Amino acid sequence: MCLAVPAEVVELEDEIALVVLGGARQRVDLSLCDDVAVGDFVLVHAGYAIDKVDEYEARRTLELFEELARLEEPGEIP
Repeated sequence: MCLAVPAEVVELEDEIALVVLGGARQRVDLSLCDDVAVGDFVLVHAGYAIDKVDEYEARRTLELFEELARLEEPGEIP
C-alpha cells in the first residue's frame, strides 16, 4: 500500500521545497504541484509533493496517524 503524508513547506528554491515531515526536514520535488508557497501543506509521496491540501485537513490527517501509531504500541488496549 502506498501512503502520502502531509507536510508543511518551510522553504522554497525553484521546484524544490524544504518540508517538515514527522519532525524532520526533507527536500521534496514540487514539479507535480502548482503555486506552492511557504506555509502551504502538501502531500508527500516518494520524494514528490503530489498535491496541496488545506491546513485543517493536513493537521487532522497527522493527528489520525498519531492515533494509529499509539494503537499499534504493544500492551496498549484502545
